[in-house]
Amino acid sequence: MYRDHTKEIRIGDRVIGAGNPILIQSMTNTKTEDVEATVAQILELEAAGCEIIRSTVPTLEAAEALGKIKKRIHIPIVADIHFDYRMAIAAIENGADKIRINPGNIGSEDRVRAVVDKAREYGVPIRVGVNSGSLEKDLVEKYGKVTAEGLVESALDKVAMIEAMDYDQIVVSIKSSDVLMCARAHELLAPQCAYPLHVGITEAGTLFRGNIKSAIGLGLILNQGIGDTIRVSLTGDPVNEIASAKQILRTLGLRQGGIEVVSCPTCGRTSIDLIGLANQVEKMVSEFDDLSLKVAVMGCVVNGPGEAKEADLGIAGGKGVGLLIRKGEVIRKVPEAELLESLRQELLAFRRQGLQDNND
Repeated sequence: MYRDHTKEIRIGDRVIGAGNPILIQSMTNTKTEDVEATVAQILELEAAGCEIIRSTVPTLEAAEALGKIKKRIHIPIVADIHFDYRMAIAAIENGADKIRINPGNIGSEDRVRAVVDKAREYGVPIRVGVNSGSLEKDLVEKYGKVTAEGLVESALDKVAMIEAMDYDQIVVSIKSSDVLMCARAHELLAPQCAYPLHVGITEAGTLFRGNIKSAIGLGLILNQGIGDTIRVSLTGDPVNEIASAKQILRTLGLRQGGIEVVSCPTCGRTSIDLIGLANQVEKMVSEFDDLSLKVAVMGCVVNGPGEAKEADLGIAGGKGVGLLIRKGEVIRKVPEAELLESLRQELLAFRRQGLQDNND
């Protein structure tokens, strides 16, 4: 796989590339200058499972805030820079673990060199970002429009520029809101790029549309062995991005741990609020990311046990009563109102058993 052979890059206390686990990123949507709000959001993202965070640095005040923020969080912080090379230098000096730039909009080669020199001095990697919305005019004219080939050429040109400045601590990202163009660009880039790739569908949209586009796009890319870090870009609370990213990685078998919830789509036999129950279960199991289990939520006590036989645990609801199922076997009946708590107690029992096994 491509990701097994990318260059190993250290970002703060995390390592990506060279077959290391794919890490989940997000980006704050607070004003970086507002230290309290930014720290609060990052801590919430950490709790959800975010492993690298990016914050915009449009002002010197924001760059200076990075140092204060970094002291209070526990994951690497990436400074997102647009246009002003001085912000990149200031961000590095204030403790950024990585910077994200598009050398094409930083300005002259001398300005890019000043950023690279500062990055080398501090040992800070540079993420070279190319976006379909800002592809250079000459490449748009060369290919007749924005294309995957143009994105790749732009990215490789920027990498070559930084390499010519004798620096190789590089991460590359090429993004588009066009899912198939983005996937094609990564297919073209991966064989030509020795550096870790950060993958995402940019400007994917709202929670509904953005999740669908990201799942398809990231699925196409990641399943080919491409990608070392990912972000699911959603319009809304960035905490939602983390849950989606984790589920994408688990679905592709690229991350272990956590509970997989399967539930039936309901039918005319359903006599409980299965939709509400399934949503409650999905929320509740987020407390058990240390377990690797499949949990089934079924709405029919007739077919529920059979449908849940491949799950480690399951619940099936009937009229006022439900079944608690373990490994396909009904272990007891419980009142409908106690189904959720009964499932929670079984999960706690699995956790205790796991701890005991580890201690034996």
